[in-house]
Amino acid sequence: MNISTSNLNNDLDDLIPSFKLKGMNLSLARIENAINKMGNPCKNIPAIQIAGTNGKGSIACFLENCLVKAGIKTGCTTSPHLINWCERIRVNGEMITDKELREAIFSINSLIKGDELTPFELLIASAFHHFSSKDVELMVLEVGLGGRLDATTIHPNRPIIAMASISKDHCEHLGKSLTEIAQEKSAVITKGSTIISAKQNSEVKKVLEKAVKKNNAKITWVKPLSKNWKLGLKGNIQRENAAVAKAALESLKSFGWVINNDQIKKGLASASWPGRLQKTNWENLPLLVDGAHNPDAIKQLSKERLTWEDEDKGVTWIIGIQKNKDSQTMLRYLLKAKDLAWIIPIPYHESWDKQSIANNCPELSHQLYESEGLIEVLKHLRSKGEWPKPPPVITGSLYLIGDLFKKTINPFKSSKRSF
Repeated sequence: MNISTSNLNNDLDDLIPSFKLKGMNLSLARIENAINKMGNPCKNIPAIQIAGTNGKGSIACFLENCLVKAGIKTGCTTSPHLINWCERIRVNGEMITDKELREAIFSINSLIKGDELTPFELLIASAFHHFSSKDVELMVLEVGLGGRLDATTIHPNRPIIAMASISKDHCEHLGKSLTEIAQEKSAVITKGSTIISAKQNSEVKKVLEKAVKKNNAKITWVKPLSKNWKLGLKGNIQRENAAVAKAALESLKSFGWVINNDQIKKGLASASWPGRLQKTNWENLPLLVDGAHNPDAIKQLSKERLTWEDEDKGVTWIIGIQKNKDSQTMLRYLLKAKDLAWIIPIPYHESWDKQSIANNCPELSHQLYESEGLIEVLKHLRSKGEWPKPPPVITGSLYLIGDLFKKTINPFKSSKRSF
């Protein structure tokens, strides 16, 4: 029986408790129990784990693409998804099918009766089930939240850890200070492991180096790749992410895999990751979408604008910000004098509204507009006769971009990533 993507998502809501009902519940006990009941699939398959705050998905994308180019059968998990859950679990770039994911979930739930996994935990367990059935040789595991209590950390064989940029986000779960957050994320470092990181904040660097010393691990600090390297992902920050991926790939030599420079070059150049500085169209009108959803990511996006034609004339931002995010700092980083920002809700998520933001940022209130939805803003801009230049930028949340893709633009023409 064919199971549609929409049906799968609805059935998942029936199979596992919703986030709204259960809330955040970070723990390794549930996933450890589930993995043991499953017979610990993948325990002998090494993994590159990716921790950090911003850039984890991009590093995963670069790694996955290069590994496939090198002919290494690779299982990869990422989060969140844009359109459906299947995006989160891939083998050699091919997404798990609706049918395979549904079967994996039922198989796991039949083993763990009484032990309710969170949605993320259930998907990680499903990924291990799928990877084992496909006989993958190597895994790429993106941490979902934090690190110390993240479901991916349950995997016992993580000799290489790629560390993305660490900054403040999810403070309600990980700690109020950058040091506290870095401690949660550095807890993924295992005995004797190899850590790869680009430049970090001095507080973060201190925490990482302390964890490395404690675990007799080693850390390699990398510089951004030069412009001689062609990258499939846009943005200057991707040169740091690609450098981390490249060094992680080179570290595989210690485990018997030799990936040559040509394979790495081809993999980095052909990488594709929807929703990140992505140029697209709505009804034949140009848009730029970017999933920046915390102050540091927004700050980076604000730097990127300096490369856009006519940005000095003002940028039209369409932005949705979840209520647990620092909207004031994000907008202060983002808005320049001639810009305007349409504040919209993120479907199915508590979001900041214009008035609340204006109360906290009165100096920006004259630049803020409000609408009930993204499509409504786009229709309004079109009705004015002259489309903004540079094109409108949709940002603030990957969930917002995912909703746009579901309704109007499907970036996945097939279940296969572009390699």
